[in-house]
Amino acid sequence: MREIVSRVLVILSFISAPFFAAPARSQPQYPNYPSETPDHFQPATASFDYGRRVVMIPMRDGVKLHTVILVPKGAKNAPILFTRTPYDADTLTENSHSSHLASTLWGYDNATEVIVEGGYIRVVQDIRGRHNSEGDYVMNRPLHGALNPTPVDHSTDTYDTIDWLVKNVPETNGRVGVLGISYDGFLPLMALVNPHPALKVSVPMNPMVDGWMGDDWFHNGAFREQNMSYIYEQEATRNSGFGGNEARWWTDHFDDYDVFMQSVSAGQLGKLHGMEQLGFWNKLVAHPSYDEFWRDQAMDKILAAQPLKVPVMLVHSLWDQEDIYGAMAVYKAIKPKDTNKDKVFLVMGPWHHGQEIEDGSTLAALDFKSDTGLYFRQHILRPFLDHYLKDDAPASDVPPVSAFDTGTNEWHKLQSWPSGCAEGCSIKPTHVYLNPGFKLSFSAPKPGDSQLDEYVSDPAKPVPYRKRPIQPMGYGNGLTWSEWLVDDQREASGRTDVLSFTSDVLTKPVKISGQPVVNLVASTSGTDSDWVVKVIDVYPDEVAGDKQMGGYQLMVSADIFRGRYRESMENPKPIESGKPLLYKWSLPTANHVFLPGHRIMVQVQSSWFPLYDRNPQTFVPNIFWAKPEDYGGGPYLRNCRTCGLSNFKSHHGG
Repeated sequence: MREIVSRVLVILSFISAPFFAAPARSQPQYPNYPSETPDHFQPATASFDYGRRVVMIPMRDGVKLHTVILVPKGAKNAPILFTRTPYDADTLTENSHSSHLASTLWGYDNATEVIVEGGYIRVVQDIRGRHNSEGDYVMNRPLHGALNPTPVDHSTDTYDTIDWLVKNVPETNGRVGVLGISYDGFLPLMALVNPHPALKVSVPMNPMVDGWMGDDWFHNGAFREQNMSYIYEQEATRNSGFGGNEARWWTDHFDDYDVFMQSVSAGQLGKLHGMEQLGFWNKLVAHPSYDEFWRDQAMDKILAAQPLKVPVMLVHSLWDQEDIYGAMAVYKAIKPKDTNKDKVFLVMGPWHHGQEIEDGSTLAALDFKSDTGLYFRQHILRPFLDHYLKDDAPASDVPPVSAFDTGTNEWHKLQSWPSGCAEGCSIKPTHVYLNPGFKLSFSAPKPGDSQLDEYVSDPAKPVPYRKRPIQPMGYGNGLTWSEWLVDDQREASGRTDVLSFTSDVLTKPVKISGQPVVNLVASTSGTDSDWVVKVIDVYPDEVAGDKQMGGYQLMVSADIFRGRYRESMENPKPIESGKPLLYKWSLPTANHVFLPGHRIMVQVQSSWFPLYDRNPQTFVPNIFWAKPEDYGGGPYLRNCRTCGLSNFKSHHGG
């Protein structure tokens, strides 16, 4: 009996154990060991030659924009140089962690000598939706209107920021100049729309102006395929792209030629990278033609309809590999409004995109025998800004047009553009013709001369736009993207799908001053076609003292035209197969002298890959979605007849 009870008790005690657990042990207590990092560290900057302020400036809709203000020590009554950017204001104003303002600014989009030596207050701001600014991001955000239903745009944001700056920066004299390069150059154009009274000058350098006609996204209808990486990195996240490490474009081949060939079409490559998630990519793919989406946001057209209130200096690079269209288009649009000849100024230098704020002594193989970038900053930009922004500045002698002649390597001060040469020399317009036997001549073909040259353009083997392996678009790390417009063209001239027409050796200088106009009469066995025309300076077979330039084929002006837009940029049509048709378009502005002993060459081809997407050469509604079978119809003949160029000038004396 006792045994049974004992067992029962044992069982009961086991069952009841979870309900009568022993109290938990208390955690051991250690003495407090204070952190060595303060809650709020205050950098010691008393020895700095500038002060740094970071503020969030409210816009009229309540959105706050991250703004960096750098004030030189001891500044009083100082003007402001203002740049708005999608590329991270912190990065652009902290190129090095230094007590010296010059070292801090030395880098992209800071004309450092001008800012520091001129005693300017430097202000850089993240545009809305990028990096540390609030709000939503839209690529090249259009003005309020049909394309932008909100009440805010870059014009209003610039106005609101300037209004805040002149009221809250006590060291300023209340005068503001806005300047910037590329996207940052598009924004000074926006500032000209309903400008703030304190805005006294605008300097758009290499600005994005019309993304379809000839800047970043298309050229005359042909899509700039290699810029897909920029779109990806600019829109994927708030902090991607320049100044951020998020959402970087990826590849799976060393050679960009292979990257774009394997995906067949740009649309398919976009899908491979998930770009359908990006708002601007979807807009771009939906608008392959020049419809109201592109026309209504083209800055040259917008500014042509605006009153001209603020002096503008447009800065153009003659070998701008990204935005070679914009500055000249704006100049042509607004110069007629400058009735007093004191509002519109133009500078043309021998630079790649943005090189005007860097060393401008050379560009790849070209040597200009002086630092053209430094000349621009010291003798053109600084006096121009000082004149409008300072009370005690000396009178400016900056001419309406400052133009560097490539070939002779000379700066000229001109009263207007285009102007063939310095004042006093005689010029006469002339035409250049493609003649039989691949001859380039100033004389038209004679009646009865054979006027037919042909080549085979195979979309399965497009012409590379530069020597392979082709690098991606980008700067630094050994990339040479900025140099492709001055690549030696001998690689192309040796191909059977490129026609090369060459003049006799010149006995006197010949100058291009302005935009060469292409008049190409050609037929094709397909129903669509791209046409590429390149004007080239062929150097003598040997160049004393500069061996690498012997026989060099320097591209002076070149561009592409998509044949489906021959009759209308908005309404593409198939090309009538086998019928000779006229294709007419303008090449980028040139200011070049072909010297005696050189020859002029014109090349004609039908692809420029992968800079531009492949044309199937069979008409399809939207080339972004061309299928593999659209490219599979075999090679197509291109018959080039009575081709010519105008706007050449023969340069006599001077």
